[in-house]
Amino acid sequence: MNKKLTRTLFAGMVLLATSAAWADTQVQYDKPDQFTDLPFDQSQRDSVLKDLTAHFEQLGKKLPAGQNLQINITDIDLAGREDPRLRGISDIRVMNGRVDWPRIRLHYVLEQNGKVISSADSSLSDMSYLSRINRYSSGDRLRYEKLMIDDWFTNTFGIDAQAKR
Repeated sequence: MNKKLTRTLFAGMVLLATSAAWADTQVQYDKPDQFTDLPFDQSQRDSVLKDLTAHFEQLGKKLPAGQNLQINITDIDLAGREDPRLRGISDIRVMNGRVDWPRIRLHYVLEQNGKVISSADSSLSDMSYLSRINRYSSGDRLRYEKLMIDDWFTNTFGIDAQAKR
């Protein structure tokens, strides 16, 4: 029994030690109540922010070990527009491909072992969002924003956002 406990503790310590080398991503939202375009319903707004956070965190896992990414989102303008006349159980977004393309403004800081190696303000937008091939399913309400974020991640960090890791 003592030998089994020792092995378990050792395995836990190894896992803890290696987790410090993993890439870490933190996402913050600066005044989300003032963002250009998020759903009217508060629970849907929270869900959108949660989904975007999860997407950024998933991309952050592709960074090399020891790199940490901090993202501060300062504005979001989702693809399409909500039409208040069509509101029901869930809000309906109307997309016409004119001036309703997705946009996100953010500031990021990339650190390697505690030292800043890259930092910038970025304005993401995808004016051709309706005419591009999108790998995200039509059931994903943030498919256009995710594709735009993937493009930014690939162009900014030189890591293919669509590659498996």
